[in-house]
Amino acid sequence: MTDHSTINHIVSIAPIAGRISFARLDGTQSIGLPELYEMAGRLARRLRERGIGPGDRIGILAANSLEWVLLDLAALRLKAETAGFEPGKFDPDDQLTTCYHVKLLFTDRPTNAPGTVPIGEVRALAEGPDGADAEPLPPVTWAPRDVTTIKFTSGSTGTPKGLGATVGSIDSSLAAVQEIFEHKPGDDLFVFLPLSLLQQRYWIYSALAHGHDVTISTYEAAFAALRRVEPTVVMGVPAFYETAKRQIEARLRRADGTETLQQVARRMFGDRIRYLWTGSAPAASAMLRFFTEAGLPIYEGYGLNETCIVTKNHPGASREGSVGKVLRGKKVLLDEDGVISVHSDHPVGYGYAYAAPGDSERVFGRDGSVRTGDLGYVDEDGFLFIRGRADDVIVLDNGKKVVIRPIEESMRSSPAVAECVLFCPTQTDLVAVVSPATVPADRDGIAAQLSLTNASLAKDERISRVVVAETPFSIEGGLLTSQYKPKRKQILDAYRAEIHDSKEGIHAA
Repeated sequence: MTDHSTINHIVSIAPIAGRISFARLDGTQSIGLPELYEMAGRLARRLRERGIGPGDRIGILAANSLEWVLLDLAALRLKAETAGFEPGKFDPDDQLTTCYHVKLLFTDRPTNAPGTVPIGEVRALAEGPDGADAEPLPPVTWAPRDVTTIKFTSGSTGTPKGLGATVGSIDSSLAAVQEIFEHKPGDDLFVFLPLSLLQQRYWIYSALAHGHDVTISTYEAAFAALRRVEPTVVMGVPAFYETAKRQIEARLRRADGTETLQQVARRMFGDRIRYLWTGSAPAASAMLRFFTEAGLPIYEGYGLNETCIVTKNHPGASREGSVGKVLRGKKVLLDEDGVISVHSDHPVGYGYAYAAPGDSERVFGRDGSVRTGDLGYVDEDGFLFIRGRADDVIVLDNGKKVVIRPIEESMRSSPAVAECVLFCPTQTDLVAVVSPATVPADRDGIAAQLSLTNASLAKDERISRVVVAETPFSIEGGLLTSQYKPKRKQILDAYRAEIHDSKEGIHAA
C-alpha cells in the first residue's frame, strides 16, 4: 500500500492545480491547493518548533475552517497524530488533554486550560515568513499500520468511542472510491459535516492527490452556499437530502406549474451536479427516487467508523433498496442470523483506543474483522441490503420477531415526518415517537401516514399509536448524532412517560 499511498503522496508531492474553498453564510473564500500545501508546510515547521514531532498528538476542537484543514495537513507532514473532537460533545479542558494524551489542543472555544491554543493563531503561523535559518521539513513515510488520527464514534449508543485510524484503511478506501467515481480536475466536492469526522477529510486528501476542487461548509450554511458554489458532487447524510426534498417540493407548489421538478432542483443545487453521495444512516427509497427523477443521481453506500466505506452504489452498478456492491479491499460475511461482519485487507484498527472494558472484544475479531450489529443479505448480483440493527429486532410476547427499520422508513416517507423511532413498552404493541417535519406538527398528515403504513403490515407489526415530539429532534437537543441519526436511548428517556401512557398520542384507526 505504501507505494500507492494517497497519504504519502500528499505529504511529499506538492499539488499543481485545484483549489479549496470555505463557504459561509456571508460568502466564500478560496485558495489554491499549491498555496494550501505551502501553508501547511510552514505551519508544520512552527509546530515542530513547539515540540511537536512523530508520534505526538494534537487535538482540534473547532468548527470547520481553513485552520482546521491546515492543522490536519501539518500533522501529516510531521508524522504526528490528530484527534478531532466534535464541538458539543467535548469541552476544551485539562481533563480532555489528559485523557486523550493531547500535547496541544487547538480550539475556537473559550478556555484557560493549560496546553490549549486559540485556533485563530494558526493562520498567522501558516502565513508568516520562514526565517533565513529555517530547516526544511524532514521527509516522512507513513506505513499502512501507522495511525494518523483518533476518530470518534457518533455516540448514538452512549459515550463516543475513540478509534485510531490506520493509513492503510484511508488509502484503501480512497483508492476504491476513486476507481468507481473518477474524481478529476473540474470536479468540486462539497463537504459540510464536521471535519472531526474523518471521512469528511477524505475529500480534501482526494483533492490534493487528484487535482480537483473541494468546498468546505457547515450544515447551517450548506443550502445558502450550494447555488453560489455550484459543486459537481455533494457529500450529504440522508437527513440533509430529506430537508432538501421538502424545500424543493414547497418551491414546486409555489411555482404552480411554471417550473419543472428538474428546474427547481437545479436551482437549489446548481447546474453542475454530477452526482449526490449519501450514507451514514438509512436512506428512504422515496427520497432516492425523488432525486433521481429530478435529474440528480444519488448513490447510497454503507460503512462504519470501524470499517470505513464498505459498499457503494455508483454509476453502472446501482440497485434501488441496496447500499451497493462491496468495494475492493472489503469482504462482507453473514452469520446464520444474517448479522453482518466486515473483513478489510487494511483494517481501520484492531480495537478501540478509548472505550469501556469489553467494547473492543464485542466488535473486533482478532484478524481485524468487525461485527457490525446490522442485519442484511446479499442478492444474486452482489448487492448488499440492510434490514436493520440486530439490537433493534423487537420480540413480542407471542414470540413474533419484528424488524423495525422498514416500518420506520415507511413512516418517514410522509412529508409530515422527519424521523420515526419505534419502541415496544409492553412487548405487545409498537409505539412510534415521531419528530415532526414542520412546526406546528401536521398531525393530520402523520395520522394519514400511520394508516398507510399499518395497511401494508401484518397485524403484529402494526403501530398502535404515535407520540409526536413537541419539538423536532436536533443535535443541540441531544436526540440526533452529528450525522443526524436518531439516538434511540436518549429518545426513549425523553419520551418514556408518553410512550407508556396508553392515552397519549395519535391512535391507529
